[in-house]
Amino acid sequence: MQCNNAIVTVDLGPRSYDIHVGAGLLDALGPTIRSVCDADQITIVTDKNVAAHYSKRAVESVETAGFSAKTITIPPGESSKSLAMAQRIYDGLAERRRGRRDPIVALGGGVVGDLAGFVAATWMRGVPFVQCPTTTESMIDAGVGGKTAVNHESGKNLIGAFHQPIVVVMDIETARTLEDRDFRAGLAESVKHALISGDDFLQWHEANATRILGRDPSALSELVLRNCRIKADVVQADERESTADEVGRAVLNFGHTAGHAFETLSQGELRHGEAVSLGMVVALALSVSEMGLAADVRRRAELLLEALQLPIRSTADFDIDDVFRAMSQDKKNVANQLRFVLLKGLGDAAWYRTGVCRVVASAIADVIGR
Repeated sequence: MQCNNAIVTVDLGPRSYDIHVGAGLLDALGPTIRSVCDADQITIVTDKNVAAHYSKRAVESVETAGFSAKTITIPPGESSKSLAMAQRIYDGLAERRRGRRDPIVALGGGVVGDLAGFVAATWMRGVPFVQCPTTTESMIDAGVGGKTAVNHESGKNLIGAFHQPIVVVMDIETARTLEDRDFRAGLAESVKHALISGDDFLQWHEANATRILGRDPSALSELVLRNCRIKADVVQADERESTADEVGRAVLNFGHTAGHAFETLSQGELRHGEAVSLGMVVALALSVSEMGLAADVRRRAELLLEALQLPIRSTADFDIDDVFRAMSQDKKNVANQLRFVLLKGLGDAAWYRTGVCRVVASAIADVIGR
């Protein structure tokens, strides 16, 4: 049943769009798309896990709104974020004669959103794209902002494009079917948003950690809404990470430099959010030693991660040299230097540039137990 529908607008001029957040919104997917798109055909991209729960409802909704719908189902997991899987979707679009006006809908988590968005950005030089996130991670972060990508064997998200959706539909009830580990992993991005936005949201997390973990509907609605507002503000100010000296939109990568390295090296053992949690611990240590971040902020952040049952120390057997090699492939690097987003204070981020050095090695070693 639909209730408490709230809307956050991402103001990007002609590329502006609304984020709809509420319970039961999956049943309104078709009419919501119809309100911003007059095409006749829709392609829904999803994975087999999400399809088992929500594909039928999504198809019924878009068909009731007058669209002809076809579904392309991919295997779940990070390995599907590949050019080979994109090619499979291109083949499906060609077979069904999908044209430039026909939207692609991403029904799923971050992998589905990144892959379907990349295909939408590149099929016929760009077709309408709709995000329908079904995981905490994608509602909190990946479903908003227009970043699309597939992975390369050298690193995550190295092949991609900016392609904003025409609308985002977030049905918070889809979080009920997530495995506990997947639900918790997505919360790391919310902690990230709290740290980069200021003390108010951090305090809210500290006060509501138990309700969040219990998937309390009102807490979950507020969690998603507040994250969407933060993400929208950042994207509106710097849509394509175009700033040079200032951090700009890259602030959203706090914890991701080491986090992506941990995720890649784990070969699927770590969820994205779990790797980001570890990466934030590295970034927090560097923020204290190199940027003067108050040690109590670092401690509060680590306690919150623990309260949300996210890792702050790795149980995997990582080698420091391997972590440095993986970080060397990060997209933010400039002139063969690593670039970290660090914090001078809550809501106050800055770049930190360095090569392979003792201080970074020490922060990594603390996390991986070396």
